[in-house]
Amino acid sequence: MNSAAARFQPGLLSPLHWPAWIGIGVLWLLSRLPYRVLMAAGRCLGGLIAWLPGSRRRIAQRNIALCFPGLDTVQQARLLEQNLRDVGLMLAEFALAWMGSSRAIARVPVTIEGIEHVAAATARGQGVLLTGAHFSHLELAGRLLVERGGIELAGMYREHGDAAFEWAIRRSRQKYAATMFTKNEVRACVRYMKAGGCIWYAPDQDMRGKDTVFVPFFGVPASTLTATHHLARLSGACVIPFFHRRLPDGGYALRLEAPLAGFPGADVTTDTARINAMIERMVREAPSQYLWIHRRFKSRPAGQESLYR
Repeated sequence: MNSAAARFQPGLLSPLHWPAWIGIGVLWLLSRLPYRVLMAAGRCLGGLIAWLPGSRRRIAQRNIALCFPGLDTVQQARLLEQNLRDVGLMLAEFALAWMGSSRAIARVPVTIEGIEHVAAATARGQGVLLTGAHFSHLELAGRLLVERGGIELAGMYREHGDAAFEWAIRRSRQKYAATMFTKNEVRACVRYMKAGGCIWYAPDQDMRGKDTVFVPFFGVPASTLTATHHLARLSGACVIPFFHRRLPDGGYALRLEAPLAGFPGADVTTDTARINAMIERMVREAPSQYLWIHRRFKSRPAGQESLYR
């Protein structure tokens, strides 16, 4: 674990970081609420978010129209409304995942299937690349898998722009994750999985990097990271799909599927298309819980105009 990354620096108390500390304090207060009360607070916040106009609403609306052309305008509007309300729950779930006590996590209703797939890989000394997607509850799902499923899990993540927030969240994650890797620590990730470690990774955001290819996502060409192919090839790790969704009556269903057969293959584009198809299956199981407010299609193939206007 890179403990230096979590070392507190006096400069983090600068007024420049006060807004971040206020936000951290709000998350901590939310995390003290009982689970049912916390979810009720998230739904109230989601109702406010769904009512407000803004660019994220327009992005989600466009994404839903692109990915679900078979829905009529009323159905698309209903899904948009549900998705924006879900953003409020997302904030509540992030608070619980980052700041909640182990006792609070133990009270969250959850079912977990497929742990035997990770256990089998561990028994044969093979690393695991647990591959999922950006749902509103992804952080909480990861912590539940660790503390309720008993899986030792590392994570890959993007560093936050504010140093105080980055310190606080990384410190929180290190309380339950085996270690954390930034997107630039590829060699360290490979070494970790070569030694039999399990890393959780979500490759479904448009990062505008050189290691991407355009492959379909809901039938729309999407710039997609090829890292899943390369990490599996370099480390020898198996790729296990990680499905998770929030249940209508509260609680969560987590499911680990069998490792992808024949992965990685010889062709990086084919493998990346397989990963997108897998993530599409995840989204179809809980479409309102996916992070549609992200500009998934901001990069376009040469000569194509932006899909967001």
